[in-house]
Order: sequence, then structure tokens, then C-alpha cells
Amino acid sequence: MSLDVKDAEKFSKSFNSNPKNLLAMNAVTKSGINAVIMKRQRVNEINHVFSNMITSPTATNQKSTGRCWMFAGLNTLRLEACKKLNVDQFEFSQAYTMFWDKLEKGNYFLEAIIETREEPVDSRLVMWLLQNIVPDAGQWDMFVNLIKKYGAVPKAVMPETESSSSSQRMNIAFLGKLRDAAKDIRDEAEKGATVSELRKLKKKSLEEFYYLLAIHLGEPPKKFTYQWRDKKGGFHREEFTPLSFYQKYCGYNLDDMVCLINAPTKDKPFNKMYTVKYLGNVVGGEIVRYLNVPIELMRDTAVSMIKDGNGVWFGADTGKYGDRDMGVYDTNLFDYELVYGTWLKMDKAARLDYCQSRMGHAMVFTGVDLDTNDSPLKWRVENSWGTEIGDKGYFVMNQEWFNEYVFEVMVSKKYLSKNILKILEEKPIELPPWDPMGALA
Repeated sequence: MSLDVKDAEKFSKSFNSNPKNLLAMNAVTKSGINAVIMKRQRVNEINHVFSNMITSPTATNQKSTGRCWMFAGLNTLRLEACKKLNVDQFEFSQAYTMFWDKLEKGNYFLEAIIETREEPVDSRLVMWLLQNIVPDAGQWDMFVNLIKKYGAVPKAVMPETESSSSSQRMNIAFLGKLRDAAKDIRDEAEKGATVSELRKLKKKSLEEFYYLLAIHLGEPPKKFTYQWRDKKGGFHREEFTPLSFYQKYCGYNLDDMVCLINAPTKDKPFNKMYTVKYLGNVVGGEIVRYLNVPIELMRDTAVSMIKDGNGVWFGADTGKYGDRDMGVYDTNLFDYELVYGTWLKMDKAARLDYCQSRMGHAMVFTGVDLDTNDSPLKWRVENSWGTEIGDKGYFVMNQEWFNEYVFEVMVSKKYLSKNILKILEEKPIELPPWDPMGALA
């Protein structure tokens, strides 16, 4: 049934009959919605003081890229590196990790193309693969795969380039090159080429892809000399490989970490393990593994991590109820209904089911403000958007926002009960690539 013009006329008459609608229209068209719906009283209540806080270095800046998951991962690891190097400030090279992530994702994608070579090119699966090639974004388990295989280096050893800081043009070239390779592989498969022959073709394409990466990002170091002064002024100079540097001056126990998610949808019962098909970067590496739990367990384990001086990598939907300039994520910050006269009724599960919300950004918890009952009131968040926003790049998040828009946290196994640890041994249920929990940060 089409929209009746007479209905639109009734809508207009009803809209204009309420002076509040006209006031809202005048205000929003001039100043924008956020300025109008922001609650002044709530702004006055916001502060960046926390009862439990980890001393952490200057906030980093991912600039015009989607590397938040990588920045958050390296920012978590650098807390340990600062201790072992005995320095206040330190930053790992994100360009180094980006290089290997792109190359591994290229190989992962072409392996998937070989695996799906008999699928029609317009099938939902192949179309999904062709639309999701070597993104900047990623997941914690993908980050772990990179660190285990390639280690990490100080930022001074492989600094940012124009393309690592602004990746759009580089990614366009990568997408074209890999789609071109995908077509070649599928064409040869149609002619009867064996898997072995297709992998030879893949390797030639990956060599060309390596050239593109090196041109845009520079070649990653195989060995390097690093020198620094510690907090007492002592001078140090040592020779490293990327793996030996990571092992000596970070050594974060990546195998001890567990990815907890909170997806309260009917199709994902709590206390079950999940994975997502074709979500990964390193062929032969660890698969993405999620343990779906109630939000209270996520909250309590994150608090325990911070109390023990550990940063907490997490993924959330930062497009909701946040103000970038103030550095605030707070469900009480805006009053949409006051201006619109209506607003959303969906809960967290419905927002996932109906594509209204999903994880899209990763950051690090570096503090928590606890009340007299040891319950969290708000969280300190280390972002990767530079130092010009929030509290020198650090954000504040209230507990209600955590409950509604945090989907994933990384915690140590030692904070989980024996019953929960047993679940980790179960074979994960495989979700389709387009499941909401397949979203990348």
C-alpha cells in the first residue's frame, strides 16, 4: 500500500499544531541534534576522577584508519613493556603490525576463495567474501595471532607512513589487486586446475601484494638496534629481532586471555562457546573464540583485572550516546524523546537482531570508579583518537552504557570459576560470517 498524500498532509497539520515541534525544528536545524538534546545537568555531573586507576602513557592516535583493535591491543601490551623497560612513555609500532596483518589477511582471503571455488560467484557467501577483503579492522584473537607469529617492535623502529595513518587510497589498491587475484583463481578452477595449482597462483599474487605493502608501509625490520634511557637515566642499547624484543620486554601471557562476549539474543545461549566462519587473518592460527556470558560476569572480571593493575581490551558500539569532544559515553547524556517526542524501545538483544547496534570500536579500560559496595559507577577508557579530546585522550563511561553497548572484553582465566573454565574446552558453535558477533573493531 502506497503512502497517501492526504496522510502526509495530516502529519504536517499535527506537527505544526504543537509549538514544541516548531521550537525543536528551529533549534536542531541551526545547532544540530546533539547540542539540543544534551542534558546540561548531566554534563555538570561528569568527572574524570576514579577510585582505581592504572598509570598509563600518553594516548595514541590511529588517525584516518580503522586500526583501533590493533592500537587497543598494543596499548594493552605496552603497560607491561613500560614496566620492563622502566620508562613512563612507550609506544609499539602499529605500522609493523599493520603490514603483517594486511599480508596475512590477503592470504586468508585467497584461501577462502580457493575453498569456495565451486560456489556461484553471486552466492551470499562469495559476495560476502568479496566485500570484506583486508579491512583495517580486526578482533582480539587476530591480534594475538600476529604477535605470536611476528612479535612487536618499538614505534621508532618502524614509524607511521602517510598510508598507515590514512589508509583509504592504499586499501583501494589492495582491494582491486586481491579481487583480481580472486577472479584468476576462480577462472583457473573452472578450467579444472587442482588446489595445488591454485595455491601456486595464489603465491604469485601474494608476492605482488607484498610489493604493494612495502611501497605503502615500508618493509618491516628483521633485526634492529634499540636504545633508550630508563626512568633513572640509565642508558640501554640492545640488538633484537621483533620476536625477541616482545618476549624480553613485554612477554604478556596471551594464552591466558579469554574473550568474553555479551550477546543476549535467543540464538546464543549464555555459557556457550562461539566462533564465526571466515573471521580471521592467519591461516593455521587461532580461530576467534567467544564465551557468551551475562553482563555481570564481564563487569566483575574487568573490575578484578583493573584492581590488579591490568588494562582490559574491549569492544563496543561507540556510535551511541557519546560525545567525542568531552570524551564521554553515557546513556543519560542525551534526551532524544524530549526533542523528537518519541524514541527507541529496543533492548540490547533486539538492537543486535535488528542491526541497530554491534561492536565497531576497540579501546582499553585503564580505571574504574567503585562505590562503597565495590560496584562500578564509571570506567576510565584509553582511546586511540589523539590527545586533543576528552581528558587528554582518555574517556569516561558510565556503568549503564557499559551494560548496553559493551559487547566484548578480554580477561585472564584466573578470574573465572572452574565451571566457566570447563566451558572453554567445548567445541565452539560456528556462526555465519554475517552474524552480528562477526563485526570487527
